[in-house]
Amino acid sequence: MDKLYASTNAPGLAAELIIASLNTNVHVYPVSPALTVIEKYTAKQLAALFGLNGPRAGGISAQGGSASNTTSIVIARNVLFPETKKNGNYGYRFVLFSSAHGHYSVEKAAQMLGFGSNAVWNVPVDRKGQMIPQSLEDLIVKAKSEGMTPFYVNATAGTTVLGSFDPLEQIATICRNHNLWFHVDASWGGSFAFSRKQRAKLAGAHLADSITVNPHKMLGVPVTCSFLLGADMTKFHRANTLPAGYLFHNDYSAADVNGNATIPKLECEPPEVWDLADLTLQCGRRADSLKLFLSWTYYGSEGYERQIDSACNLAAYLAAAVSDCPNLLLISENPPPCLQVCFYYAPNKQPVFRRGQEIEGKQIDEEERSKRNSKITEEVVQKLVRRGFMVDFAPPAGDHPLAGDGKFLRCVLNLQTKKETVHALLDAVLAVGSEVVGQCERENAINVPETFVGAKPFRMGNQGERGHGPVVHH
Repeated sequence: MDKLYASTNAPGLAAELIIASLNTNVHVYPVSPALTVIEKYTAKQLAALFGLNGPRAGGISAQGGSASNTTSIVIARNVLFPETKKNGNYGYRFVLFSSAHGHYSVEKAAQMLGFGSNAVWNVPVDRKGQMIPQSLEDLIVKAKSEGMTPFYVNATAGTTVLGSFDPLEQIATICRNHNLWFHVDASWGGSFAFSRKQRAKLAGAHLADSITVNPHKMLGVPVTCSFLLGADMTKFHRANTLPAGYLFHNDYSAADVNGNATIPKLECEPPEVWDLADLTLQCGRRADSLKLFLSWTYYGSEGYERQIDSACNLAAYLAAAVSDCPNLLLISENPPPCLQVCFYYAPNKQPVFRRGQEIEGKQIDEEERSKRNSKITEEVVQKLVRRGFMVDFAPPAGDHPLAGDGKFLRCVLNLQTKKETVHALLDAVLAVGSEVVGQCERENAINVPETFVGAKPFRMGNQGERGHGPVVHH
């Protein structure tokens, strides 16, 4: 319940054993023919779930979401500005745009690729944590007016903290109007594509140039298993292929290999690429796609759908329980957009250190108040470990109205979480929170909001009731 992944499953373990036993490299077809076919097939089926159904749609596996995102940026630059493949970034002041709640891997990639952190412009988000399209439009116009070259927009489907989904359709329109590469980081929320109830949150993903999705997160596939999906895999190839005759034995022209700004499109239908390393930044490539292939075959799309829907119902149940508890303060939407629920331990629904609070006759400012409230949350998290629970914490955005209330608890559910686990967690939070706040009251000589004593422990209910049951597709 701490991070965005969980324990694995039987087909995943079987896949790991097979991969380790074969000990091969999925870089060229001759040394991994079956695994190459499996990766291409699995990626194409996964892409289809997002509406990428064109004849050139597909994907590749990568060694994690950060690698998938980084690869997408390289492809975007090399496709939109082919000469940079040979000449580098010289002459361009590239700008990338990502949600203020987007993953830090975009900034990491900007550092690695020579753009620098300042090339990543954070787009403001609304109260729900969603990127504001008009703010994106304004920033693109601003970058152009300053002589910079915008080329890439990273939208997020399932942010790390709040689980928010950016408005993909509106963002896609803006990208199309400005000829920018539209990437969707669906590392976390992308698995909602399996659910007919939840996939509406991914509306507009079919308009993306590339999509990152991590089956090792929500679906419980063994780490690592990430896919970078694309609407047109020939772009992946032109962006990444290099002349390595000792490895790749296809005959491509120098223009195809190095990029040629005067040839924006291939003049004839290119041959299908079977040497998958020619599509990626990797040469050494593990057969991670086998893990999703076997798991998907075992559970089936309907099996995954039932598990995801059950987990979403449990997340909604947890959010409602937090909202109804007088000593907890819900931060997430109710119901939450994804499988994480964020909240404070807050006696009588008030922060321990309130605005205008005085300590030793001196009123504390918002920065100090945030630090003190954050310390409360951090100690609650530490003490929960002794009771058998691991959850995480995160700060609100600096301009959020709750910024002074400090860091809050972030509880991540997964497909295996049981309802009785949720009950036990809430009971533990209430007990530990009371203990931590009591100690704080003694140390700081403050009047903490009185705990609502009428709250009763969460009932365990039917011991056999689960968040979900194992689902096998026949």
